[in-house]
Amino acid sequence: MTGPRYPDLIAALPETVPFVGPEVQERARGALFKARLGANESVFGPSPFAIAAIQDEAAEVWKYADPSHLDLKGALAAKMACAPENILIGEGIDGLLGYLVRLLVAPGDAVVTSDGAYPTFNYHVNGYGGVLHKIPYAGDHENLGGLIEKAAEVDAKLIYLANPDNPMGSWHSGAAIEAALETLPDGCVLALDEAYIEFAPEGTAPRIDPEDDRVVRLRTFSKAYGMAGARIGYAISAAPVIRAFDKIRNHFGMNRMALAGALAALQDTEWLEEVLRLTEDARGEIARIAEANGLTTLPSATNFVAVDCGRDGDFARAVLAGLIDRGVFVRMPFVAPQDRCIRISAGQSEDLAVLEETLPAALAAARETVSA
Repeated sequence: MTGPRYPDLIAALPETVPFVGPEVQERARGALFKARLGANESVFGPSPFAIAAIQDEAAEVWKYADPSHLDLKGALAAKMACAPENILIGEGIDGLLGYLVRLLVAPGDAVVTSDGAYPTFNYHVNGYGGVLHKIPYAGDHENLGGLIEKAAEVDAKLIYLANPDNPMGSWHSGAAIEAALETLPDGCVLALDEAYIEFAPEGTAPRIDPEDDRVVRLRTFSKAYGMAGARIGYAISAAPVIRAFDKIRNHFGMNRMALAGALAALQDTEWLEEVLRLTEDARGEIARIAEANGLTTLPSATNFVAVDCGRDGDFARAVLAGLIDRGVFVRMPFVAPQDRCIRISAGQSEDLAVLEETLPAALAAARETVSA
C-alpha cells in the first residue's frame, strides 16, 4: 500500500466545508455577483486609519509578527477592562474556535450546541472527535437554559452559544447570561461567541469577571470593524486558560500588517459609530424591501436581517436560488423551522437597490416552482 495512512477519525469525516464561498459560486455560475449580501462582511469597510496602518506596515512584512501580540493585547485589555494576560489573539473567531476545541475536547467528549447554530464550531468538534449534542432553538432564539440542561445530562466539556445569534440575529440579555452561568455544570466551559456584539442593544454583553474560567468570550474585527479578510479575532478568559492556549496555538500565525490595522481600527471610534449608523439604516431598508414584497423580518442585533419567506424551507431555498441566479449573494439557515428564512447582510444603497429589483422576480419564480 502506498500513500498517506489517514487516522480512522479523519478517514470517516465527510469531504465538506462549513460554507461555500461566494467566489466558488461565481465561478460555478460564470458571472460575478451584483450584490454581495451573504457573508455578513461589512461592506462599509475598515477605518481609513486601519487601511493607512496596513499600508505603512507593508514594508516591514518581511518580518514575522510579534508572537506575543503585545501591542494589540494591551489596547484590547484597556477596552475590556482586563489585563493583557486575559487576552488571546487568533485567526478570527473561526481559528480561535478550532484552538478552543483542540484545547478542551478529546475524542468521545460531549459538546453541546444548538441545532442550526454556527456550523464552523461543529466542523471543529467533528474534526477532533468530539460528540455533538444539539438542542432545538426556542422560537428563533438559542435556548440558553436548554443548552445548560443538556450539558448537565451528557457531562459536556463545552457549550457553544452565539450572542447575538447567527443565523437568526436574535439575542439574550447580558443579565440572562450572567444568571445562567450560575447553573453551569462543574467542569463545563461556555464558549460565548460575541462576533456581532458591537451591533447589539446596550445590555446585551454580560458583565463577566475576566478571571472567570467558566467562560471563553470570542470577539472579532471581521464584522463591525470591517476587516474580515485580515482574520483577526480575540478571546477573553482567565489568565491560566489563556496561558494554556500557548500549548497548541500557532504562535506565528498572525499577519503583522493585519495586526497593525486592527490596532488602528480599535482606536478609531468615530468610524465604528458611523458603521453602526450605516448598518442600522441598511437593516431598515431591508425591512422596507421585505415588507413591500409581503415578507416579514425578524428583529436583529447584528449586521444582517433574517427575512421570513412565509412558508417552509423548500420555498425559502427556491427564493435564495432565485436571488443567486439574478446576481444577489445571500445565505439562509440550514435547519427547520429557521430555514423558512433567508439571511441578508447590511449593504450599501446600490447593493440594496439590486435586492429591491430582483426580489420580486425571485419570489415569483419560487411560487411557480414550489407547491403551496
